[in-house]
Amino acid sequence: MKVKLLLSLVAVTLTAVIFLVNQPNKPAPNVTFSTIFGEKIELSKLKGNPVIVTFWATDCAGCIEEIPHLIELYQQFHPKGLEIIAIAMYYDPPNHVVEMTKAKQIPYYVALDLKAEHAFAFGQVELTPATFLISPAGNIILQKTGLFDLPKMQQQIHNLITG
Repeated sequence: MKVKLLLSLVAVTLTAVIFLVNQPNKPAPNVTFSTIFGEKIELSKLKGNPVIVTFWATDCAGCIEEIPHLIELYQQFHPKGLEIIAIAMYYDPPNHVVEMTKAKQIPYYVALDLKAEHAFAFGQVELTPATFLISPAGNIILQKTGLFDLPKMQQQIHNLITG
């Protein structure tokens, strides 16, 4: 009896968490990122522009596969206001993050999340890649775990920029 009650409680809680995490148009968290070059980026100060926040790891094959797509998005849309912030997972050694950033010639911001604070703020991110598209109004309008679809992402960003 107690096991059934416990399982029911876990199921209800998990359903509620999944529902809340996947809510469209929820406000992006008010966080400040520290880049690998010592820059501080306040997410709230990027309002007015679309922003991609992506959680990644240097040992994640999907994350490595996604880097050229993120570079393409950055080159295509950064001149029109897009910002991209790649957040390295807390377990990723900082020297690996710096080395990969240089090796892949990543042009967008790369930040560390040494205490998993950012992963927690974005809904307990544990799987990578995890991508969040934030509207110019500051709302998360897309959350994708796993590889994102490049043409769909290009269309969504284009729509945000052209209004």
